[in-house]
Amino acid sequence: MKTYFFGLALVALVSAVAIQGLRARTTTPPVYVVVEIDEITDAKGFEALRQADDATAIEVQSEDGRYFARTENVTAIDGSAPKFFTFIAFDNITKAKTFIDSIKATTALRTRVTKSRSFIVEGTRR
Repeated sequence: MKTYFFGLALVALVSAVAIQGLRARTTTPPVYVVVEIDEITDAKGFEALRQADDATAIEVQSEDGRYFARTENVTAIDGSAPKFFTFIAFDNITKAKTFIDSIKATTALRTRVTKSRSFIVEGTRR
């Protein structure tokens, strides 16, 4: 009887470890889209960019993205801080790239009216 319970416990432990291992292999790390605006070169154009915020937020939501930050309140630790900073999380690179593709017109406007940059950062697995 003790052998039976020991064997059953051992099978449960091995199964739990195997399931955890499979989950770790299939979980992709999160991906972040970062936009930093250093200088506004065209104030009227920047207002047009601000008007596109609602449409961009809808595109973020359509790809299950989440804004972690979208602010002008950035404090430099070293170097200079951007004037505006956006940090958006996505579940995977495919969703992030689909989002980027969906806002090409907004990106073109941003690059025309500001000195800025955007990039994708792969996060770490949880």
